[in-house]
Amino acid sequence: MPGLTVLSVGGRPWPGYTRTEFLCKIKTLNTLQPIPETARPRPALLRWLPLVCLLGGLAVFFALELDTYVNFDTLARYRAELRRWVEANALLAPLVYVVSYIVAIAFSLPGGVLLTLTGGFLFGPILGALCAIVGATGGATAVYLAAKTALGDRLRARAGTALQRMQDGFRRDAFSYLLVLRLVPLFPFFLVNIVPAFAGVPTRIYVLATFIGIIPATFIFASVGNGLGAVFDAGQTPDLGLLAKPQILLPLIGLALLALIPVGYRYWKGRADG
Repeated sequence: MPGLTVLSVGGRPWPGYTRTEFLCKIKTLNTLQPIPETARPRPALLRWLPLVCLLGGLAVFFALELDTYVNFDTLARYRAELRRWVEANALLAPLVYVVSYIVAIAFSLPGGVLLTLTGGFLFGPILGALCAIVGATGGATAVYLAAKTALGDRLRARAGTALQRMQDGFRRDAFSYLLVLRLVPLFPFFLVNIVPAFAGVPTRIYVLATFIGIIPATFIFASVGNGLGAVFDAGQTPDLGLLAKPQILLPLIGLALLALIPVGYRYWKGRADG
């Protein structure tokens, strides 16, 4: 054919390409990269397994009627035995408590406040609060990762335009929003554990905001738990409406407003630049 150059590759002709077309073809082939292993989709069973395990654990908990033991009467009945065990296992007891707290929050079991009060009762307000914070953060992170693995990517892929814009806004100010939700209990704790997974919030931001956000309320309840002995001796139960009292709620709202300052500043700056 006129104007056609036949190239020789390995001693054999390579018909149908001009020299320029052949070099361009070779360059294109060289730029192709193999698909990385991490980019391959996970099997459906592995993706759903963590969430199924957590839901299964919750179902077993109620099936065995273990929820009937999660109350102040049980704590009052066994408080002497618990304190003796803690005194005999000073190093092991906090670890067991943290693991128990992680399991309870991960399986979304009822009694998170009772666990925090128990920590203050057994270990004092400082150590009890610190152990509860670590346990609650660990359990919440487990729920978040399970929800993110099973549903997060699929829901974001199917999200509409409006939902996508909301998710983008949440991700942009994720730390501030999560901090507010943790500081002021506007929504159930388990719900705040899973919503960020659907919004695509980075794990490090989720963990940090959760850890910092639950500190004030945890120290309040641990301090109340430190005085449970006197409450039980009087035949009473602690007031769980503490956070609704103005002297407690107003400082928490103040901290929440401080957490929203970066969001307000970005909004104001966007309006000014626009």
